[in-house]
Amino acid sequence: MEVLQEDNGNKGRFFILENDVQEAEMTYTWAGSDKIIIDHTEVSDVLRGKGAGKAMVMKAVAYARDNGIKIIPLCPFAKSVFQKNKEIRDVL
Repeated sequence: MEVLQEDNGNKGRFFILENDVQEAEMTYTWAGSDKIIIDHTEVSDVLRGKGAGKAMVMKAVAYARDNGIKIIPLCPFAKSVFQKNKEIRDVL
């Protein structure tokens, strides 16, 4: 399962395609130049229960670490992933 990313400088998203169909998406908004706010996560029934949501959060964590930015998880799903995984809280 490959997590892709698009970013236009103001907003962005991490998403997963299956057979050229978007089946999962997690959107974010930039808050200044050093923070992103994850505001929504959606996973289709096709990928539900297969770790797609967590995979997108982990891709966001890797992106934050690589770029020296922080994450504000306003989305309840993303927030729950951070609560359950202490090892990724360095990007909060």
